[in-house]
Amino acid sequence: MKKKLQVEAICKGTVIDHIPAGQGAKILRRLQLLDSELRITVGFNLPSEQLGLKDILKVENRLFTTKEANELSLFAPTATINVIEDYEVTRKFPMSTPDVLEGGFDCPNSNCISHNEPVEACFRVRKQDDDIRLKCKYCEKSFSKDIVAGI
Repeated sequence: MKKKLQVEAICKGTVIDHIPAGQGAKILRRLQLLDSELRITVGFNLPSEQLGLKDILKVENRLFTTKEANELSLFAPTATINVIEDYEVTRKFPMSTPDVLEGGFDCPNSNCISHNEPVEACFRVRKQDDDIRLKCKYCEKSFSKDIVAGI
């Protein structure tokens, strides 16, 4: 059987592949890609040998920072980031959930000093069952990744 490309190729940019089905929309919102002028190709619930179903995001003319990749890993720890140049993958790296996540998210605890002091929010990251929990460095409260991300 001949393989058919289900999502259009891009000339230059970033492809986030192997996103667990249903997480692609969260990533689009989290990185505020929906409000951008970037050309984005999105595939939801595509067939995947590894996951059964997967989401995929292709963002033209945009490379993701390490900080953004760390944020993405909370929602798509099985994902792979592919850097595309001239329609070819020039670099490929898997996501890895960091032990510590600095900046990017605010502490959901409104009484946390990170809201009133000139410090950047910082969380210790740990996996608990099928969830990822983030514990604030300052108030020491623990939250689900979805609460911290405001999703």
